[in-house]
Amino acid sequence: MNQAPILTLTLNPALDMATEVREITSGHKLRCSEPQLDPGGGGLNVSRAIKALGGDSLALVAIGGLTGDRLAGLIRAEDVTFLSILGPGETRQSLTVNEETTGKQFRFMLPGPLWGEAERARVFTLLRATARPGGLSVISGSQPPGVPVDFPAHLAASMPESRVVLDTSGSALFEAVRHPIPGLDVLRMDGEEGEALAGRPLPNREDTAAFAQSLVRAGVANTVIIARGADGNVLADKDHRLFAKAAKVKVKSTVGAGDSFVAAFVLARSRGQTNAEALAFGSAAASAAVTSDATRLCRLEDVMRLLPECEVSEV
Repeated sequence: MNQAPILTLTLNPALDMATEVREITSGHKLRCSEPQLDPGGGGLNVSRAIKALGGDSLALVAIGGLTGDRLAGLIRAEDVTFLSILGPGETRQSLTVNEETTGKQFRFMLPGPLWGEAERARVFTLLRATARPGGLSVISGSQPPGVPVDFPAHLAASMPESRVVLDTSGSALFEAVRHPIPGLDVLRMDGEEGEALAGRPLPNREDTAAFAQSLVRAGVANTVIIARGADGNVLADKDHRLFAKAAKVKVKSTVGAGDSFVAAFVLARSRGQTNAEALAFGSAAASAAVTSDATRLCRLEDVMRLLPECEVSEV
């Protein structure tokens, strides 16, 4: 199936480790199961999920040190097309621990190395060389230490003819709303982040949709998506407010659900599908991802099986 080019950017990737212990208690040595290792980081996870869904993308990944070498090997093993950006110091690691007795999941995220002007300049040069006119470019995941809070705006400015999708959090998200990024195509956030930005609870779909559309009309992005967890996902553009149900599944791990959503949504858009079709596909991918273990992402067969449950309606 024909698709427009997709570029993903991961400036703060991680070597993701996942393991299990029977019970987490303080002051004791906790005997862990054999760790599962996966390449991690927002944009990289998006590219991995796009590959699993039968699409193609180019992942730009900042890599440094021996951990970065190991991360690159894991990316190659998954046959994801990528270009490495020389990052400072050592690529970070993250740890996910499942507690068998309770089913609780604990996630430990290290900050990553400090970026300087040289690293930032390399990113802009590579983006100008690789972003394709009319393609989709995904800026996703945490920002590395040392970059300014408005760094996503500078990244987007390096890709002026690309349709930019931003999925970030914290101060970078607040900055993108306070000072909109010119031409931003899609902004995605979680429900908790939406409530923090709104400064009030968003208890139902109508509240979420109204807030998302207010951001669109304020010029924050052409399309705003807000995830509502197990309920589903809301999308607003200037003309429509849509809701896609989440499929009813047994949750094993929430790791990677948001990245799987973005992957499916962007892939559908790259194939010329409508916002409604892309929203349903993204919701099915997120639902599929939560049924997988630890840092695993969605599988195409699960997504297609769950897609009929992810009905889209006007809000």
